[in-house]
Amino acid sequence: MLERALCALAIPPLGAVSPRRPLGRQPLAMLSLLWLAAVALGAVLAPYLAPTGPMATDPSRALLPPGPGIWLGTDFLGRDVLVRLLWGGRWTLWMGVEALALAVGLGLPLGLAAGGTGGLRDMVLMRLVDAWLAFPGLLLAMAVVAILGPGLSSVAVAVGLAAAAPYARVARATAREIRAQPYIDAARAVGASPWRVILRHILPNAAPALVAFAATQLGWVLLNGAALNFLGLGVPPGTPEWGAMLAEGRAYLRDAPWAALAPGFALTLTVLAANVLGDWLGQE
Repeated sequence: MLERALCALAIPPLGAVSPRRPLGRQPLAMLSLLWLAAVALGAVLAPYLAPTGPMATDPSRALLPPGPGIWLGTDFLGRDVLVRLLWGGRWTLWMGVEALALAVGLGLPLGLAAGGTGGLRDMVLMRLVDAWLAFPGLLLAMAVVAILGPGLSSVAVAVGLAAAAPYARVARATAREIRAQPYIDAARAVGASPWRVILRHILPNAAPALVAFAATQLGWVLLNGAALNFLGLGVPPGTPEWGAMLAEGRAYLRDAPWAALAPGFALTLTVLAANVLGDWLGQE
């Protein structure tokens, strides 16, 4: 009870630079949220919206331009690009969610343990993270895929491991900033253990910044996962993942640019929407 009272008296308004504007007054953030919701809904409802599936081929309709009934055209095998785009969202978004969960699951405990306790633990953990960061992210991801073998889960693990170190750094910096606040001293003064301080006081106050950075990292993992699939290190050939669709369509940029532009625009808008939403969530 005393700890709660002291902390309530000592908590300052952290980061009170400007209050977060309502989502309805942020048109870009609103559009970003609507786009992400539409992509997720399209991925979930793909079996009902496009029951023929993404692998249905018709060579007689190869490389047809966009028009009625084929709103985004067809690819070199006569497959409907819009259908493949809807189904591809299932692979791309699921890979991004898996990778982000791994990045947060590894980076958050490391960062909080280092920044929330300090001392020797902070030094040892951060030197490990520094070595982790010194290894090129794409090379690390390629090495993980080479070890685990090709596949969507391998790409998710590879990208998640590459994203965990930056998340740990941000979590550590945020925890150190909060640890210097007076209410942390108040909690220690009444006998709160270091881990109680981390879980009860540091983590709740760090959550807005960490959630915002996680939203931004969603765009990063989607982009890098698509890059690995573009290089042929992830999903099998023919899988309607957006990066793999880009790789297939690049050979026909002159004759049928829509085969590559459609997944390219979908990926670009999704990454942009994640970044804009992360910026909005980061507002205090």
